[in-house]
Amino acid sequence: MAARTKAARKTAGKAGKAAAQARQSPYVQRFVEDPELRENVRAAFESARKAYRRMSNGKGPAKALVEDKKLQKELRRTADSLQQASEQLRGKRRRRHTGRKLFMLAILGGIAALILSGCARKAVLDRIFGAEEELEYTSSTAPHAAVPS
Repeated sequence: MAARTKAARKTAGKAGKAAAQARQSPYVQRFVEDPELRENVRAAFESARKAYRRMSNGKGPAKALVEDKKLQKELRRTADSLQQASEQLRGKRRRRHTGRKLFMLAILGGIAALILSGCARKAVLDRIFGAEEELEYTSSTAPHAAVPS
């Protein structure tokens, strides 16, 4: 189907150039090649659409934002998905801080063991402050004699 007017041919030429430039864009290439990026963009779009539906249910937008917990949840999901998509689009990957999480879990487990186990608590205190000395008390006075009544 050939363009019939000069203006239509000119517009079609501009559209063709724009499409060629878009295909060469690294962002478009990453979007085409990365299924996780596409999924994040799709999830952001879906949650934004749900949030828009909840916001336009008859209440005022300000009242809906303040009172509607489901709307807030959808907006949070939208923001998270968009943040992940933008990081992926820029080439940044989220680091999974598994080492940090394991370290914190070990520390919390150790603290829980010290709180719950008297033997472990005694062993740690003995290591830190030294073993308790056994103190034997010997009285230097005689025991009280029973007083006759």
